[in-house]
Amino acid sequence: MNMTFWQPIQLSIIVAFVATLFVVITGITMAWLMTKKRLPAKLLIETMLLLPIVLPPTVIGFLLIILFGRNGWIGEIIHFFSGQSIIFTITAAIIAAIVVAFPLMYQTVKLGFQSIDRDIEDAAQVDGGNEWHVFRFVSLPLCYKPIIAGFILSFARALGEFGATVMFAGNIPGKTQTIPLAIYVAFESNQMQLAWAWVISIVAISFVMLLLLRKVNQ
Repeated sequence: MNMTFWQPIQLSIIVAFVATLFVVITGITMAWLMTKKRLPAKLLIETMLLLPIVLPPTVIGFLLIILFGRNGWIGEIIHFFSGQSIIFTITAAIIAAIVVAFPLMYQTVKLGFQSIDRDIEDAAQVDGGNEWHVFRFVSLPLCYKPIIAGFILSFARALGEFGATVMFAGNIPGKTQTIPLAIYVAFESNQMQLAWAWVISIVAISFVMLLLLRKVNQ
């Protein structure tokens, strides 16, 4: 296969991997805070964190443009410091992937933290462990399966993102064209052999991810 075939695959893996790394950190942090802390407006905050699950991807893309566009308040800050806009860049594709993948990581890890026997964490604190030590040496190790499962689900979701990406990052070959976007273009232009090659590629990657998920859950 030529570079035209491999570019969307390489780009998709980079976008999904970077987005998932960010989602793992923020997802674990927010899941722990929402499980262990009494926060004001907790129900409202959690509803907002899970909102991308039910919102159409095009709506997410629209909201990202409003926030990160040249006239958006985040976009203005970025433009002030960098002199550039992130729309139609790989950064935009990563942000779109982060937004759609985050709820899966958050919800999976939150359920994991909730399943931990509170007596174990309390015993660690009685033995002299502070909150950070209990989190690092007790809660995280006991939650390793949900964390791995969340990583796999988030990566797979980021890999397959289409709607928010095409609106926010565009469909620029070699720059922001991920596998789902490449499949769409190939299908529209009647390049069925190329479309099938990308379809088989993303199905194979997704199949492997689901196999890993099943292995983790055994």
